[in-house]
Amino acid sequence: MSEFSPEQIAGISHTIGFGILGLVISLLLTPLVVMFLYRFKIWRTNGETDPTLGIDGRSGKAKTPIMGGLIIVLTVALLTICFNWDRQFTWVPIGGMLIAAVLGALDDLFSVIGKKRRDRSFRQTLVLMKVHKNSSARLWYFLTLPWVAFKKFASSFGSKRGTGVHAHEKLLLQFAAGAIAAWWIYFKLGETWKEIYIPFHGFLNIGAWIIPLIIIVVMFTANAVNISDGMDGLAGGMLIPTFIALSFLSSIFGYQALAILNAVTVGALVTYTFFNVKPARFQMGDVGSLALGTLLAINALVINAMAILPFIAFMFYVEAFSVVIQVIGRVFFGRRIFKMAPLHHHFELLGWSEEKTIMRFWVIHLAFVMLGVWIAIH
Repeated sequence: MSEFSPEQIAGISHTIGFGILGLVISLLLTPLVVMFLYRFKIWRTNGETDPTLGIDGRSGKAKTPIMGGLIIVLTVALLTICFNWDRQFTWVPIGGMLIAAVLGALDDLFSVIGKKRRDRSFRQTLVLMKVHKNSSARLWYFLTLPWVAFKKFASSFGSKRGTGVHAHEKLLLQFAAGAIAAWWIYFKLGETWKEIYIPFHGFLNIGAWIIPLIIIVVMFTANAVNISDGMDGLAGGMLIPTFIALSFLSSIFGYQALAILNAVTVGALVTYTFFNVKPARFQMGDVGSLALGTLLAINALVINAMAILPFIAFMFYVEAFSVVIQVIGRVFFGRRIFKMAPLHHHFELLGWSEEKTIMRFWVIHLAFVMLGVWIAIH
């Protein structure tokens, strides 16, 4: 104990106390959120709104409420705004989280109650551009061709539900959240945050190139967590050690406000995961997964831990890259690389039980989180 100063011990105690408070507040919010979800029947009921319900053994997940991530988002936002509002370090992470949460909530709600939306395909646009009788219409189709191509590209990486927020709309709003984080880090936090810390090497200054890099990291991480939310307890069980690592690193690097923010997130995640393990009382939904992925990325960037994100978010990134690989295989080689993407569904279709897949993903992820923390402090 003599190795720690009284101030350090007090800081650790304060951080853990907020983690416990996050757990308690989220427990109190859980009945209210569950009542709301069941009252308004916010769940997916068929294979069109949730294609994974067609996998053997998953039909029982129908009518399991989505948007359970509200418990985490509300807890983190409430406690941060009331007790941990730091205009230098916590307002942008919370702002980014809430932007992503609103986007996710809209997607969750529209996927349940929204009408099927049909977009004009790239091929249809080309045809109309050539054959339409009105010259103004032909010009319009020509000018909008890049936009249609972007929508087609984005849809390759998204689900084909037809309802909810479409993939290209998600990407644009995520870009906005990433841009806000990049602006804040580059222009408001000072010169130190314009460099990337490389473990065992030192700081690397890449100038203004750090702005697009931050945007890409925020967008990719948010989608990676969203993609991983596909089995009972999977995302929650992997996010807990990730945010514990972020809280620990924030504390030892001197960012006490962020340490508390991450600890509150851990407490809320413990409550969520308790009710989300199989059979799940509710699912996280996009409202939680996009929000937590955004919060994870921003908090890691603020403590200059971009280089260790591939470790502390390891299985999330593996899941995301499995989708990218699947799309590349389908588009360029005309075949699937995996039986189904993301990766957890591949193992499910190989015959692994849901519990076996989840536990192995948890263990592998925990090992890489530990490795990432070790690297970060060197």
